[in-house]
Amino acid sequence: MRNSEFSSIRAYLGKTQKELSQLLGTSLKAIQSFEQGWRRIPVHVERQSLFLLAHHPPLSRKARQNCWATKNCPKETREQCPAWEYRLGHLCWFINGTVCHGKIQGSWQKKMNLCRKCEVFQSLMPSV
Repeated sequence: MRNSEFSSIRAYLGKTQKELSQLLGTSLKAIQSFEQGWRRIPVHVERQSLFLLAHHPPLSRKARQNCWATKNCPKETREQCPAWEYRLGHLCWFINGTVCHGKIQGSWQKKMNLCRKCEVFQSLMPSV
């Protein structure tokens, strides 16, 4: 996640740096460092920020798409996927070990590179 995207998410959520630090369980200095680009944004902070964004009240009222329906996943693929197992097709991007494009997705960075191009993820995110 780029620092400008992180700043945009905070602005969209309408939170001060201090309020966001409390929500994310990190220090105010860390939030400032992320926004200035002085520190890399850790995976757990990126995940939680995106989760908060996807569940922000104006967005959470949108119809949620299940990834397996959107992507027309075959039954065998669905049955191997944690998103299907837990019936969280709109949160497939948030869950580790999901099966997308026929493969179990590995690291968070590789997974998010794929997810950011996906219509399921994009349907939950505003243009920030």
